Amino acid sequence: MRHGFIWVAAALSLSLTGCALLQPNNDTPPPLSEPAFHARINELAQDVSTQCNPPGTVEQAQHERQVLTADVREVGSLLRHLRQDIQTLQARGGEPVIVREECETHDVLDTKTLLGRNEWVGLPGIGTYLKARVDSGANTSSLSAREITRFERDGEDWVRFKLALNDDDVAVEEKRNEWIEAPVERRVRVIQSTNDEGDSRPVISLLMTLGPIRENVEFTLNNRSHLSYPVLLGRRFLLDIALIDVAETYLHSRPEFPGGEPSEESAADEAVDQDDNEE
Repeated sequence: MRHGFIWVAAALSLSLTGCALLQPNNDTPPPLSEPAFHARINELAQDVSTQCNPPGTVEQAQHERQVLTADVREVGSLLRHLRQDIQTLQARGGEPVIVREECETHDVLDTKTLLGRNEWVGLPGIGTYLKARVDSGANTSSLSAREITRFERDGEDWVRFKLALNDDDVAVEEKRNEWIEAPVERRVRVIQSTNDEGDSRPVISLLMTLGPIRENVEFTLNNRSHLSYPVLLGRRFLLDIALIDVAETYLHSRPEFPGGEPSEESAADEAVDQDDNEE
């Protein structure tokens, strides 16, 4: 009796479970009708087309194609006219004329200072003016010096010297016999016909003024008192900053220093110059 009751309960449980499984799910959407299905497909196709071809892309491409076509036609027209011009020139027996556009040129004096063959220079570190010969044939500039003495300062080579001037050389009087000291930049060897071994000369750097020019210039030190000009300006100074007009002299005023003569009184000193062939 007990076993029969158990079987009846099990059968009843399975019956109830089957009912639950066969009951439809209210969350499942109803099936689409044929018109709704086609409408949905058309909507998806429109979305895909919009994403692949953003608005304005086709119109922009068409505009660019029209512009390019117009440019190509214009170039073709120019080539046809050019060919006709060449044929016309050849028929006349002439050669095509090439017209070159001239480059913009600048006056060289806009960037360089014009100098005469002789000029006044100023040496602010020494405090005097001196006459200088401007010579592109010489490489290094030179300053007339005497009693050149080498010494060492803070482990570096220095020289002590005086200006080597004769009575005709124009300078600030009180600077003629003053000692001048400067570090040695380098040394150069000058070969002379009377000395096969050559002469080693110190090179120093001094601030120099000449008209609008204000530059540190390298000078070799050697006695030039037997020559007409205590200063020689060579190519290393002239490079990129100056040009020489050999027909002119003293194009720039004499600088002024304490103890010296006014610049407007330099004409008498300039008039006594002799046109020699110094090196």
